[in-house]
Parts: sequence; C-alpha cells; structure tokens
Amino acid sequence: MTFRELKVIEPILEALEEKGYKNPTPIQEQSILPILNNKDLLGLAQTGTGKTAAFAITVIQQLYQSSSAGKKREIRALVLTPTRELAIQIGECFHEYAKYTDLKQAVIFGGVNQNPQVLQLKRGVDILIATPGRLQDLMNQGIVCLNSVRHFVLAEADRLLDMGFIHDIKRLIPKLPRQKQTLFFSATMPPSIAVFSSSILNNPVKVTVA
Repeated sequence: MTFRELKVIEPILEALEEKGYKNPTPIQEQSILPILNNKDLLGLAQTGTGKTAAFAITVIQQLYQSSSAGKKREIRALVLTPTRELAIQIGECFHEYAKYTDLKQAVIFGGVNQNPQVLQLKRGVDILIATPGRLQDLMNQGIVCLNSVRHFVLAEADRLLDMGFIHDIKRLIPKLPRQKQTLFFSATMPPSIAVFSSSILNNPVKVTVA
C-alpha cells in the first residue's frame, strides 16, 4: 500500500516524498481513507506509530480541496494537544506536509508572551494547533473564533485527560459547530477515555493498531 493508493493528493505526496515517506504505517493505512470520506474516527495506537501524520495529511487534504480563493482565512481545523512540546511537534508536521499548499497554520500555547501568537492569528490561519489553557484565554479575549471549524482533532487524548483538561474540553465542545468531523487519537483506552470518546464522536470508524 502506498500513499498514492490511499488517494493522497499530489501536493502532499510531493512533501511526503521529500521526507522519504513512501509507505504508510498501519495506523495511517487504516485511518486515511475513512477520514477522507469525512467519517469521525477513533484511533488507538502507541506513540511513534504515525498518528500525527494520519490526521495531518487528511486534514490538510480536506481543507485544500475545499479552499475558496479570495475568502478571508478562518480557523477551519482545530487540533487540541496537552503540552507545548507536542503542539510544536504537530505544528512542524503540518508545516512540512502543507508546504506545497497555500494553507496557513498557527501554534498557540501558554507560558510565553501571547503577542506573537495573536499577531499570527490576526493575519488569518486555516489550522490552529493549541493547548487548552492558551486557547481558552484567547477565546475569552475575543481573539479566537471557532465558528468555522469543520475538523476537530484531539491528539493524545489520554494525556489530555490525565493532565486534567477534561473540563476545559467539555467547555469547548459546545462552542464548536455541530456539523464537523471529530478525530480522536489516543495511545491507551481506559474506561474514562472510552466513555468520553463515545460522547463526542458520531458513529466513528474505530482503528486499533497493536
């Protein structure tokens, strides 16, 4: 199986080939087509198996194919992640895979001056990668609006819950549009994660990679 066989489009294929990626990992092979078919997805796989690329490639492709030239950039994809380090890492993946598209992304996290992040947001972004605290801060200030989000990703969902972000996420969900695709990726599936995932996913495709 190749990325081309999974119907990944040429601009992304070119970026993947530059990285030396020819064949998808099992989590990517099983996730990419359902996501491109706009299904909600519950992906369970250990760290290092390629979960980030599975959602980054597909979100970029869906946004690229639905781009409207001349329209003001709005946040159409939101990736929520537990830590600054992971947010930066995911942001780098999006940057690399989207390099031959016109999509823009921003990474926001706490513990640093917000002004550079705010300036980037005001210039307009398609994809926002965020930690819950800074996202909530900027929403409260009226800087971040999520009315146009069509793709919502929870990356490392078990760590988000372990670190106590469950209440932040529950407050966030009602502020997102009802019509959206939700992707839920986790390394483990304790009962609390299973219950929470079932409350936010709509008839999801379930992918488990040992």
